[in-house]
Amino acid sequence: MNIFADFQSRITMLLEKRIAGGELPRSLDLGRFVVEPPRDSAHGDLSTNAAMVYAREAKEAGSNPRALAASLALDLTREPDVLSAEAAGPGFINIVLKPEVYHRGLSAILTQRVRFGAGAPSAELTTPADRTGEDLTLARKTHWAIDKVGGDLRRFAFNTAIAKMMEFTNYFTKCGVRPRVAMERLVLLLKRSPEQEAA
Repeated sequence: MNIFADFQSRITMLLEKRIAGGELPRSLDLGRFVVEPPRDSAHGDLSTNAAMVYAREAKEAGSNPRALAASLALDLTREPDVLSAEAAGPGFINIVLKPEVYHRGLSAILTQRVRFGAGAPSAELTTPADRTGEDLTLARKTHWAIDKVGGDLRRFAFNTAIAKMMEFTNYFTKCGVRPRVAMERLVLLLKRSPEQEAA
């Protein structure tokens, strides 16, 4: 599940409707905007700059980026898994997802465990006897993530649990480890956590 790519597609469809309605030019490059986590998590789960990126085109069509953002936000609130969507600043849209989105994602991770993602479990997972200094650093980061994510899950703080999982996979990516391998490490430790052993 890539929530960012999913919402990129949804917003692209909303922009295509506006192109078909003559509100935006047919030559609009729909690959110029992004959907990403907001800089401040208090602003929601997702943020997009779609209206700001197409400010010039909106003005040429007799609108402005703020009005385009408000219009797109209104349409996004009609999506079944969106709790709220609000225009912000010069053309940003902040989106808050319903908790069920995170429940489904976490359920998939915990149900599929090491099968989560594509392909067979990676051979890059190491046993304690195989660990080098670099592996120990990665193991420490894994244990940090388990502690933080586990605490968030116990408090039903799914938004921050997902954010910590993303921080965890970003760390592994910077170290040259594929995100899937990072998630395998996280899922392996989650299934060994005290909560899982007591279940």
